[in-house]
Amino acid sequence: MPDTRLPSDPNRALYGRIAALTWPIVLQNLLSAAVTSADVVMLNFVGQAHISAVSLAGQYASVLFMVYYGLGTGATMLCSQYYGKGDLRAIEVVEGIALRFSLLISILAAAAAFTIPRQMMRLFTPDPELIAIGADYLRLVGVAYLCWGVTEIYLAVLRSVGRVAIATALNTVAFSLNILLNAVFIFGLFGAPRMGAKGVALATSISRAVELLLSLLVSARSRDVRLRPRCLFLRSRPLFRDFLKMALPALVNDVSWGLAFSMYSVIIGQFLGSDMVAANSFVSQVRSFATVLCFSLASGGGILLGHLIGDDRMEEADRAASAVMRLTVLAGLIGGVLILLTMRPVLSFARLTETGKGYLRVMLLINSYYVMGAAVNTSLIAGVFRAGGDSRFGMICDTIDMWCYAVPLGFFAAAVLKLPPLWVYFLLCTDEFVKWPWVIGHYRSKKWLKNITRDDLQLE
Repeated sequence: MPDTRLPSDPNRALYGRIAALTWPIVLQNLLSAAVTSADVVMLNFVGQAHISAVSLAGQYASVLFMVYYGLGTGATMLCSQYYGKGDLRAIEVVEGIALRFSLLISILAAAAAFTIPRQMMRLFTPDPELIAIGADYLRLVGVAYLCWGVTEIYLAVLRSVGRVAIATALNTVAFSLNILLNAVFIFGLFGAPRMGAKGVALATSISRAVELLLSLLVSARSRDVRLRPRCLFLRSRPLFRDFLKMALPALVNDVSWGLAFSMYSVIIGQFLGSDMVAANSFVSQVRSFATVLCFSLASGGGILLGHLIGDDRMEEADRAASAVMRLTVLAGLIGGVLILLTMRPVLSFARLTETGKGYLRVMLLINSYYVMGAAVNTSLIAGVFRAGGDSRFGMICDTIDMWCYAVPLGFFAAAVLKLPPLWVYFLLCTDEFVKWPWVIGHYRSKKWLKNITRDDLQLE
């Protein structure tokens, strides 16, 4: 177990530890964004309808990711602090608790994708062509949901104990394979059938299955954190209560935010037209790359904070949180500049109508400052606060912001006021800044800085 003590130069040590934990996560998130972008880039040569259909169908994966991220966060909150405390047995129990939840959700999601894909697509669009393409995509991608639920929890636990390089290596193989298979099945290379959008789904399912297999192989050689069926049956009532206390607010927070963000796609798809849907597909990919460093800092900084808090080093944890915030603001600025620099090549590449390109230009400009709002809120809510066991504040803040402000405002602007599409989009992109006063105020209060581990746990 690595020493959580900081050397004589605290600032240098803090930035060094944050960098060591963050850069592998940056690589992983870059690859994840690259996979989705590769879908859009390759489908760009197939047709706008395929881009739009996959973008809309992919909202279910986005919601699922939020579910797994919430469960993984609950596990990480506990595991990182217990790792700082030196209790590996508690980590195994927490892993089993998280896996039980994720497996149940994965099975339900896959069953829906296999049996009612058309009904799932109708939620996002009335367009028969998009429904047909999206339904074919969902039927094939259901297999990926089953594998994803297991690997996301295992990789979250690996990261929580500082083994971010191994987790990144597994993701790297899976994501690289996904991009390669995308090309094979979308364009029909090497004798494979030319499948278009269905090729994206098949590539995703195969790569997720390979990732699960590799996770099992890594687990078999691991001496501490392992992925094995027996952990599903380990019991501890105190840990289960703690997991529910930490994970449920995080899960509700992430799912609530994910569903609300998916409602943005519903608003765009149902009221703003196919040009806005296609333009939003490109904007989402550019924004994903622009926020990689910000979101990675939240994960890497949160892991370090958890280790320090679990070892009762509160003063050092407070300094680490300040360092994470300074780096987050810098990362937000870099993300905004990146969007501005990529605007011209993205507009040249996108095979959209002239109206679609006009939308795309303005939407990219809006996102050049929007990433700063997302960076600060994510770093604090999903990184700093959760490292100290405080997931409840984020749940309340995000739920009120999204469901009482942003989503109703978007529907009212689009369906009732019938404002121009870009005005509706601008209003939707005010959501992150509205909650800044409360989020920053909670950070300064230091109410989130708590050790949530227990002594002398009795495991059943």
